[in-house]
Amino acid sequence: MTLTAQANDILHEWVQSDSLRRHCYAVSDAMRHFAQLDGADPDLWEAVALLHDLDYERHPNNEHSPSEGHPFVGVAWLRAHGWSEEVCRAILSHADYASVTRETPLEKTLFAVDELSGFVTAVARVRPSKSVLDVDVASVKKKLKDKAFARAVNRDDIVRGAAELGLPLEVVIERVIDALRADASRLGLAGEATTA
Repeated sequence: MTLTAQANDILHEWVQSDSLRRHCYAVSDAMRHFAQLDGADPDLWEAVALLHDLDYERHPNNEHSPSEGHPFVGVAWLRAHGWSEEVCRAILSHADYASVTRETPLEKTLFAVDELSGFVTAVARVRPSKSVLDVDVASVKKKLKDKAFARAVNRDDIVRGAAELGLPLEVVIERVIDALRADASRLGLAGEATTA
């Protein structure tokens, strides 16, 4: 069984919310896409993304405790079940309050695409078509400037994530859009006609 298949089983065991599952799918699509472009291991990168918020529903950690709740509960469970330190460290590093510096391309990419995947999804949902196929870089950048839109999304993390990757923000946005387009049906972003 691939790491992705194992991670998907764990995600479904831990997460019941469709919206959180779809967020994890979107991040995993972006991670697989970046891994393929960068010559990294797509199976590993996708698995990390599927697992990165596995404990968020049960232990949200809205107060950003540096030792309890998300992502610490999930990482402790993963370690106890034999997942590698590479996977665990990457998951910890996507939360700044965990104080784990992002050093590897895997860690930097997870941080860069996490908030952005959610943001691109939100942009798609407000399009008349409700489709990511109608989202482009310009529309995402325009919505980023609208502070009232998708208020929960941390724009600083999106900008910082691209900077940590050493890529222009436009390139990161374009890659995420491409990744989500390829999986639009599963994400519920293929448009009203095909998801009704």
